[in-house]
Amino acid sequence: MAVIIKKDTKILIQGFTGKMGTFHAEEMIKYGSNIVGGVTPGKGGQKHLDRPVFNTVKDAVKNTGATASILFVPPAFAADSAMEAADAGIKTCVAIVDGIPSHDMIRIKRYMRRYSRSEKMTLVGPKLCRHH
Repeated sequence: MAVIIKKDTKILIQGFTGKMGTFHAEEMIKYGSNIVGGVTPGKGGQKHLDRPVFNTVKDAVKNTGATASILFVPPAFAADSAMEAADAGIKTCVAIVDGIPSHDMIRIKRYMRRYSRSEKMTLVGPKLCRHH
């Protein structure tokens, strides 16, 4: 199995200032992950956990050089967040979102067709919502 996030990989947290984003970012920082900042729309320009907050992933990538992102956003925003990461040039995106509707994952897959193989983002996760 290939290692896709290494010790020096620059990582963004999408949903950085929210409850889950804050909790997991603190833990990741303690364990030595290279968290270079985060994204929370409307809170750009602030500092959180001693790291910069940006309004968009594009601004965050431009200012930090991040190549990976982790999503801590509500399920309703996960698809848009993943597509925003792809458009900003993120190479690896990890979705830690429970309950993303299957049709949203289909939207992401279709959206990713616009990228060549060398430009395509790797999406790890999420756990899908299953209706019985």
